[in-house]
Amino acid sequence: MPGEVIDRPNPQPPPSNLPEYVSDLLVRLDKPTLADKTNDVIAKYRRAANYIAAAMIFLQDNALLQRDLKFEDIKPRLLGHWGTCPGLTLVYSHLNLLIKKHDLDMIYVVGPGHGAPSILANLWLEGSLAKFYPQCSQDAKGLHNLITGFSTTGGFPSHINAETPGAIHEGGELGYALSVSFGAVMDNPDLIVTCIVGDGESETGPTATAWHGYKFIDPAESGAVLPIIHVNGFKISERTIYGCMDDKEMAALFSGYGYQPRVVDDLEDIDADLSNSMEWALSEIKRIQAAARSGKPIMKPRWPVLILRTPKGWSGPKKVHGQFVEGSFKAHQVPLAAAKTDPEELKMLQAWLESYRPKELFKENGDVVDDIKSIIPTEPERRLGQNKKIYDTYEGLNPIDWRKFVAKKGTSESCMKAVGKLLEQVVKDNPKTFRIFSPDEFESNKLDAVLNSTNRNFQWDQFSNARGGRVTETLSEHQCQGWLQGYTLTGRVGLFPSYEAFLGIIHTMMVQYAKFGKMAGEASWRKPIGSINYLETSTWTRQEHNGFSHQNPSFIGAVLNLKPDAARVYFPPDANTFLSTMAHCLQSKNYVNLMVGSKQPSAVFLSPDEAENHCRAGASVWKFASTEEGINPDVVLVGIGAELTLEVIAAAELLRKKSPELRVRVVNVTDLMILGASSSHPHALTDEAFDALFTSDVPIHFNYHGYANELKGLLFGRPNMHRVSIASYNEEGSTTTPFNMMLLNGTSRYDVAIQAVKGAARRNDRVRLHLHELVSELNGLIKSTQKFIVEKKTGMIASLRIVNYGIETTE
Repeated sequence: MPGEVIDRPNPQPPPSNLPEYVSDLLVRLDKPTLADKTNDVIAKYRRAANYIAAAMIFLQDNALLQRDLKFEDIKPRLLGHWGTCPGLTLVYSHLNLLIKKHDLDMIYVVGPGHGAPSILANLWLEGSLAKFYPQCSQDAKGLHNLITGFSTTGGFPSHINAETPGAIHEGGELGYALSVSFGAVMDNPDLIVTCIVGDGESETGPTATAWHGYKFIDPAESGAVLPIIHVNGFKISERTIYGCMDDKEMAALFSGYGYQPRVVDDLEDIDADLSNSMEWALSEIKRIQAAARSGKPIMKPRWPVLILRTPKGWSGPKKVHGQFVEGSFKAHQVPLAAAKTDPEELKMLQAWLESYRPKELFKENGDVVDDIKSIIPTEPERRLGQNKKIYDTYEGLNPIDWRKFVAKKGTSESCMKAVGKLLEQVVKDNPKTFRIFSPDEFESNKLDAVLNSTNRNFQWDQFSNARGGRVTETLSEHQCQGWLQGYTLTGRVGLFPSYEAFLGIIHTMMVQYAKFGKMAGEASWRKPIGSINYLETSTWTRQEHNGFSHQNPSFIGAVLNLKPDAARVYFPPDANTFLSTMAHCLQSKNYVNLMVGSKQPSAVFLSPDEAENHCRAGASVWKFASTEEGINPDVVLVGIGAELTLEVIAAAELLRKKSPELRVRVVNVTDLMILGASSSHPHALTDEAFDALFTSDVPIHFNYHGYANELKGLLFGRPNMHRVSIASYNEEGSTTTPFNMMLLNGTSRYDVAIQAVKGAARRNDRVRLHLHELVSELNGLIKSTQKFIVEKKTGMIASLRIVNYGIETTE
């Protein structure tokens, strides 16, 4: 019938119509069986891990099945994902063999993040849980705590996260495991990351792009990723695309990507098949690396990829109530969802768990038998859950002297050009611990000074190949974010510069990463790591030429919503403050740093000493732009953002001429977080400090780069906020001029001056006397300027020049 789900065990994809020679693209190996002893031990190991994983989903008591199950032994709420677990354990068991045999430095990145029962079971078997969580000791009590606590209050969650030893990838949102893996091996020449990618995850755009990641890996300087695609055919309730592709189609796809594919699917002797395939893959990795490190690199090497075909929920219930479970989507989560209340399902659960023969696997004290432990790497740091590159490897950067690159106060300089010179020095001083991951906008963002001392790192380009480039540039923001995460979580420091409008593409990736960071901070065994650093340029204020689609500061709000311990948002107003801010962010730890700035030349307002003091305080009164250095003002004008601050200063200068009796205090805020209500953020000003900066009762007008609601949310809770008005980006603008962008969004100098006059009139009778006249004049200037822009197709407007501590207008 139309729409009917055809449910059958272990379905095979229909044959393709590709020619037979495509099959020759697959790597074929002889498959000698493993030694009997090894085969027996690895089978026991997998039975033990699968038993523990299944028990974790169901049992709140009777963890070792010492008696028949009763309803009270079953958890009241059954949570967890069984379907992927047997495959994850199969791979884990063979990685143990491979590591032990070859003394490998390896970590395991798991794309199917909800396979936590499998990973936790393996971590318990190898003793990694006991190392970091003594309550999960390798005995009956520790096993009871693990099994009964899983996915309950105080226990491990049902997905892999920062609480999971060995993890560098948050297993919530799918699509990023492979790019994170490539980021982890960069500048880690001895590291191999085995990344298992689910066939459901493979349907995401980020994963589809991530297959190209090895084209940015120089095997002379970096490690290797061994991707394993776990094709079990089903997602939560539907077939997968890869599950419907036969071997020839998979071979054509991955050969096209540039890999050597090998299918692992001999269910009769899966251990021999996988063991031989891993040995082959490792030999290929070593061959490619040896060539590169001997000075004779292989141009466009074809890295290995394994395609592992096993049934969904393998070794679980075959059928339940007459319907196939193993090999179907019904194995995805909880195969026996009614085991708490249905006698038949309870009996099936008992049979399922007994099928692993736990009495052969566990000693009387609850630990596993010695045979099982014999395949686990002897050296603890070689175990997948205890590799120090995952939890204690921060290297940091050499000290950064930003003052070498400062601009002279009173001149004009592009913030991004100044930062580019600083980053060039950082690259020189940190050739193996710092990288820039950029969408295809690096030179457009005026950071090209970096390229004076380094190349781009793109291995499939003959002019970038094997040159140690520190700039990794690609059009995919998802890829850049994944690389940055993997690189940062394994101890190094990275930077992600981007057009402002398109950082929102990785909004949820950033949030997932921040959640990982929050939980990592609560895990005492995880040591600090470098901050994750975003540089937001090509902002809406100067994207008038690209139009409305390029005007979007929403990523600011995404960072503001993070936990206060992590969120940092900076708006350096000139080149010198930007240099100070960049140096601080690159040397900080555990934060999500967002720096927002302009790439166009703009006034340098502050000397190096003033810039440092300003950045340290987060905000300050700009006496040179204020009336009588800001003493006893009628209104406080606040600029947040380089262009928005320029308009505030221009408004203050305009008011000197139009309303000399109006007293103005100009404040610039560079650290947005200081505005939050007292104690809401580590940087938040006390109410006393807030009043000292903004006064306690004078009207305040904010000219803010982002959305007004962000600022309202920060200021909520501060006393006497009825005096505040806010102008900000208001979703207006298209192809026009830079100044018209300000006019359209109500953030121009004329708009700021109008708000200043209205605010000051509440306190100053002289200003109030001329309120209507002056506001009318300023509104007239707005209309005449817009008319001029439309007619003349240009937006020339008076600019500012800082002269000592005064301001002059230049035409």
